[in-house]
Amino acid sequence: MVMIWEDVTVERPESFGEHNNNKKLMLNGITGFAEPARIMAVMGPSGCGKTTFLDSFTGKLAANVVVTGNILINGKKKSFYSKEVSYVAQEELFLGTLTVKETLTYSANIRLPSKMTKEEINKVVENTIMEMGLEDCADTRIGNWHCRGISNGEKKRLSIGLEILTQPYVLLLDEPTTGLDSASAFYVVQSLCHIAHSGKIVICSIHQPSSEIFSLFDDLLLLSSGETVYFGEAKMALKFFADAGFPCPTRRNPSDHFLMCINLDFELITEALQRTQLNLIPTNSTIGMRTSEIRRILIQSYKSSKLMIDARKRIEQLKPNEEQEIKPYIGSSTTWRKQLYTLTERSFLNMTRDIGYYWLRIVFYILVGITIGTLFFHIGTGNNSILARGKCVSFIYGFMICLSCGGLPFFIEELKVFYGERSKGHYGEAAFVVSNIISSFPFLVLTSLSSGIIIYFMVQFHPGLSNCAFFCINLFCCLSVVECCIMIVASVVPNVLMGIGTGTGVIVFMMMPSQIFRSLPDIPKFFWRYPMSYLSFAAWAVQGQYKNDMLGVEFDPLLPGDVKVSGEQVLSLVFGVPLDHNKWWDLTALATLLLVHRLVLYLVLRFVKRAQSPKLWFYAKKSLHFAGRCFFSKKPSISSRKQAQHPLSSQEGLMSPNLAI
Repeated sequence: MVMIWEDVTVERPESFGEHNNNKKLMLNGITGFAEPARIMAVMGPSGCGKTTFLDSFTGKLAANVVVTGNILINGKKKSFYSKEVSYVAQEELFLGTLTVKETLTYSANIRLPSKMTKEEINKVVENTIMEMGLEDCADTRIGNWHCRGISNGEKKRLSIGLEILTQPYVLLLDEPTTGLDSASAFYVVQSLCHIAHSGKIVICSIHQPSSEIFSLFDDLLLLSSGETVYFGEAKMALKFFADAGFPCPTRRNPSDHFLMCINLDFELITEALQRTQLNLIPTNSTIGMRTSEIRRILIQSYKSSKLMIDARKRIEQLKPNEEQEIKPYIGSSTTWRKQLYTLTERSFLNMTRDIGYYWLRIVFYILVGITIGTLFFHIGTGNNSILARGKCVSFIYGFMICLSCGGLPFFIEELKVFYGERSKGHYGEAAFVVSNIISSFPFLVLTSLSSGIIIYFMVQFHPGLSNCAFFCINLFCCLSVVECCIMIVASVVPNVLMGIGTGTGVIVFMMMPSQIFRSLPDIPKFFWRYPMSYLSFAAWAVQGQYKNDMLGVEFDPLLPGDVKVSGEQVLSLVFGVPLDHNKWWDLTALATLLLVHRLVLYLVLRFVKRAQSPKLWFYAKKSLHFAGRCFFSKKPSISSRKQAQHPLSSQEGLMSPNLAI
């Protein structure tokens, strides 16, 4: 298998608008190929198009991007190589409560064919752990906010391990050494070399590798402002620069030298270099040239070089040989049932181990229950208990609902993992939503029972097992709706700080048309009564509990000797609760809202945040529409004012431009 890209150009409008004709080139006529058993480095300064180049293979480009050119795998153009190509992004997305081995095992169960036995899957996982050198931390948790876990280098190797589980033909990596020390970075790249030499195509962008890391690469694609400066064997790059008139000093890291020659952020050559190297440099030296001019010379040198001619010839040679069929792909999707089971087990384990997900909130729910129970202890049936019962119910649902907002940060972290895995085609929205319902069910039941029973018996609501059961079920349904509502907010506003504010606002807004603040007949009919009171989960929950508590109960009269006041009269005259339907109707309406919210969550995940199905393999110019981030490459900024000059090096043999910063 060989990957070929011919004259790939990526551009986006400078501003949004249908009639905008100003385009910004992000890649300009990139041509090259990648062969098996070789590792290629994509290098260049920040904003040169490295990530855009990789994203053009994986369908992660922005919505307003226009791409031209051909990208071939096995000589064929396809819509999206999700099976043949794996992509490791810069950001690691893990559930921090899981161990390294558990993370790999769950991912393998989700992605590997269902016909594989448990022993075969475990063997694949063990081999991956050994291949990535993760034996020492296999049983260590990855780590999160309350648990320190594995190192950054181990996380990066775990990210790579997750992608090679399915034995993809092509592995793409976006700056896999970012944030790592030199030793960890070397180990990561060395692991990539082993993967490549096993017959895979490995392409990784890298910003500024050390000389030891640079020596590990077989091929090099050097970019500057979206244009090819060099493409060929990495070891021949030094000769190319020397032939172009920019030799690398004997004691300088080659990658540093390359970037200094093409990085437009460094514009002028230092005067100190002129003084120290004047008698060593011919009169026609490039000393004093701008970096933009050096870059132009290098680009033109490559375009007219034998390297580019040989690359074109090699591409033509490879094309006819690449019509052969690809071997069956090991990463075929497993059954939906197995995905659901695996996701449910993984989510439940994460919720169990993360003390902040549910356990901490359960403690607060219990404390709130005890607080309410002591404030309204043995509320009784006196005349003054009528309003007290109403306040008690309002406090219960008001406090319980607001406490649910504490789960938003944990929902966001789980959604990040979902977005990352879904974008790679591991599973869909339905499996995620259903698994979340099942895994969260025991915790919501525990929350409702633990706090509900404490409140019910301390306050002494309407006696009877059925009434107590209704209260707990009603509380469970209400909390479930709120949890789902918070998840919807988390999926639309994936920022924790904004999400907490937005989620709290939405919850309070939905509580407004309930009897917590004002009786139903007194609520303005326009908007608040119709339709908001029917859409408010708080309204149905409070209304149902009012009926559950007061129907069949008689209260003492205001004046001694008068007729006792029935619960029906209290509901109708004091709280304005309609009695045309019973409490089970209210509970049914609440359960219906729960189903509706789950459906809304599914639709939001599917359409609002969904990365549209990418089609990046073009025969001609075509606009692409993907959900993702835009790539804004930095424009060269050349100051007309002379900048301060500082020598960057005084190394022996420095015969190439040294650029001022």
